[in-house]
Amino acid sequence: MAIIGKELPDFKLEAFRNPEVVTVTKADVIGKWSVFVFYPADFTFVCPTELEDLQDHYEEFQKLGVEVFSVSVDSEFVHKAWADASPGIGRIQYTMLADIKHELADFFETFSEEEGRAFRGSFVVNPQGVVETAEIHNMGIGRSAAELLRKVQAAQFVEKHGGKVCPAKWKPGADTITPSLDLVGKL
Repeated sequence: MAIIGKELPDFKLEAFRNPEVVTVTKADVIGKWSVFVFYPADFTFVCPTELEDLQDHYEEFQKLGVEVFSVSVDSEFVHKAWADASPGIGRIQYTMLADIKHELADFFETFSEEEGRAFRGSFVVNPQGVVETAEIHNMGIGRSAAELLRKVQAAQFVEKHGGKVCPAKWKPGADTITPSLDLVGKL
């Protein structure tokens, strides 16, 4: 089943938001744009490059009213230990969710039973808690936070300007398209 258009389930997860452990629920997500970025495991190789890239763009996400959640099946204590051990992870300001029972990973269809961890999944969720974009990569393929940011911008534009759509490689300020019968076969 496609994840697009599905509403987040109720959830309650522990998390590490430097420097403390916090609890995050669905109620904390509703009312704002969110991105959920699943990764296989703490203390690995591709994962820190992605999480640090997210941190490099975190201020831009915040300016758009977007909260960032990284998610793995590691505990909140392992997230803290990783932040303490790694200068790059230690500078992360967004919330690192501990999805130990893979409840969210199962909902977003990223959990690999065979591997016991999540594939690399990136999801944009609107303020109503509904999934707008979904992308899943195999574990060895890193992602770009800049592209995820662009997807958020496009999703926000489409929601605000109903009837207009964003073409490939669209960025804020670029031309959009208003679908009509007159355009069929002319693009």
